[in-house]
Amino acid sequence: MKKLDLRRLTLFAILTLFFAGARTEALAQFGRIKEEAGKLAGKSPATKLLEGEPPITTSLGDAVYGDSSRDTYNPTPFTPLTSLERTLRGGFTLRPGFYEMHTQSYCLKAGTHGPGGGDGYLYAPPKGPAKDAVVTIVRNSVRHPEIDQHKIQLLLWAIIARAKFENLSTELKAVASMLLTPEQLAMLNRRGLDLLPGPVHQKAMAEVPPAVRTILEAEARIRQMLTTSGSSFEQIEAVAVLGGMAPLGEGSHQVPSGRWSIHPDGYYVRYLPQGYSHTVVQIWVPEGISAVGKEYDPALHIAVPGNTARQRLIQSGRVHQ
Repeated sequence: MKKLDLRRLTLFAILTLFFAGARTEALAQFGRIKEEAGKLAGKSPATKLLEGEPPITTSLGDAVYGDSSRDTYNPTPFTPLTSLERTLRGGFTLRPGFYEMHTQSYCLKAGTHGPGGGDGYLYAPPKGPAKDAVVTIVRNSVRHPEIDQHKIQLLLWAIIARAKFENLSTELKAVASMLLTPEQLAMLNRRGLDLLPGPVHQKAMAEVPPAVRTILEAEARIRQMLTTSGSSFEQIEAVAVLGGMAPLGEGSHQVPSGRWSIHPDGYYVRYLPQGYSHTVVQIWVPEGISAVGKEYDPALHIAVPGNTARQRLIQSGRVHQ
């Protein structure tokens, strides 16, 4: 009987500790939720809408493939990447060797600075709710060399700025219909934001941190310029691509120009931007690795800068002229 009582007491003690711990954790979790809710409670609905998940979320935190041990490795000569067999998606079937391509690249982060200042770029995959649409535009652009690079960039800025596609110019809507499916167009239109009245927009901007405000203000201006007539590409570009010296953005890492990244498929890649619209992409495929015979799909490559104040650049399979 005493043994049974002892077992019951032990079990009771364990359960008491368990539920006490669970209650403590639950209270802590509730406290964290309450704290976050408190932060949001004072913000206007417009601010919460503008601060929602961005269409493309790829960031420096996703660029985990850099290889600092190869910083001094600069092989030559490079064979043109276009000498490799093309894939149906506009990519290239990899073979052992060193390859290079001057590619058309595109800005995916409006309201930031273009490449420069010796900042290096690292590989990261596309992520975010609009990933499929962005990748589809870049892939399909290879099959439509007649579409000017500026038009493709405007479509990508329309996505990044969350513009309503039904309000774009007739010309841009025609280009979008050539590169996207009806389902993708409908999705982008649903995700688009209406233009906010001046006082509402000003109140929303006053509630966000300065670094975020710069990007949100650029997106709002681009949204307005793309959905009202009269704005040239150069005017929109001036809003999307900031001039002058780039500051060191929050959370930046020191990444030297020319750093190689190891792609998950096993090959090496590095990005040498000549401007946001022109990137020299170099690929190294060592003999005997699993990457041989696999596809290099530029549309799945976002070059992410070590300086977060600079732009993310998605690559394409189109040669820069």
